Amino acid sequence: MSLRTEKVSELVKKLAAEFLSREADKSSIITVTRANISDDLKNATIFFSVYPEKSEDAALNFAKRKRSELKKYIKSKLRMKRIPFFDFEIDYGEKNRQRIDELSNSSRQK
Repeated sequence: MSLRTEKVSELVKKLAAEFLSREADKSSIITVTRANISDDLKNATIFFSVYPEKSEDAALNFAKRKRSELKKYIKSKLRMKRIPFFDFEIDYGEKNRQRIDELSNSSRQK
């Protein structure tokens, strides 16, 4: 990944987190964990986790419905010739890490 792609990825992650926290229903917490952007900057996948977990499907559907608004928001904040197409996914890697931490902590307490 080039330096420019990494910078854009971090900025998109930050702006997506701001947008989702502002627009989302307050009954769940959406945390953007990372953003992967293709080298040609045409596609971006935003990974996030949701608490409580039972709200994951609703949050994913919400994020996909707000895709065009997110694109407008990011376009207003970044000076780029082309804004990528955004896709959203639940970050199962983060969920697995949290589960490993829970198991590790419970084994230490025994």
